[in-house]
Amino acid sequence: MKQTPNANAAVSRLRSPSSGSKVGGNTMSTQELIPVSHSHNRASSAHEVDATVKRGSAPPKDRISVLVVTADNMTSELLKNAFAHGRKGFTVETLTGTSQKIIDELDSHNADVTLISEELQDGPEAGIKVLQKTREARNTSAIMLLQSSKPERVVNAFRDGARGVFYRSHSLKSLSKCIQTVHRGQIWVGNEDIEHLLNALTQVKPLHLNNSHGMPLLTRREEDVVRLVADGLKNREIAEQLNVKEHSIRNYIYRIFEKLGVSNRIELTLYVFSHRDKVN
Repeated sequence: MKQTPNANAAVSRLRSPSSGSKVGGNTMSTQELIPVSHSHNRASSAHEVDATVKRGSAPPKDRISVLVVTADNMTSELLKNAFAHGRKGFTVETLTGTSQKIIDELDSHNADVTLISEELQDGPEAGIKVLQKTREARNTSAIMLLQSSKPERVVNAFRDGARGVFYRSHSLKSLSKCIQTVHRGQIWVGNEDIEHLLNALTQVKPLHLNNSHGMPLLTRREEDVVRLVADGLKNREIAEQLNVKEHSIRNYIYRIFEKLGVSNRIELTLYVFSHRDKVN
């Protein structure tokens, strides 16, 4: 596997237990996951409390409220019960059905984190419609629950606003860590997922990022730097490509981070993906 860009973030190895609850499939194998810090982190503290809450009631502020969106009651109850038994600091609500039914009911829920299954009653990829709706609402952080690490599924999830992807074959113990990471304003992403994103980004050329009024967010040179960062090049390699000094690249990258509101290279890559529909 190619070396991924320096994310300036701690890389932790999460190992699943040899036995225990799973969302489905086999127990999770060792996977390197990178929780990526964001400049607007939200603090959370976990206390020993009940992990369920009645619909419409406001959870205590020291708990992470989670909305689980799946196709069937069996999967929803499995996930809900997993949090209710031994998971600290969570309140859980569930929604099941078709994407349209779930979208119609989203406004009655106010979750910190929404876990969305890609497969709903109206199709194997219907969950993307719900993900897009949560992105418009901007009041929750979304995690996409995927069957497997297919490149197009991963790319679509991050493009449509997911802050993390989680696989059904992974342990529920890791799911709670995933939710806590996303709630803190970080990104839950594995090295294989990053490879999918970087490979797809090489097809996005030339790069133009505009604001809501159609005005460029970056200068032409800054756009060149973003494209090369997304290609996985280091500062020295970017400087050689653009025939400038390496310290100039550091200055460009600092200004790019400031303009786009990101704090590291992986967030920059995901920013480009989430704004790909605006790329001309």
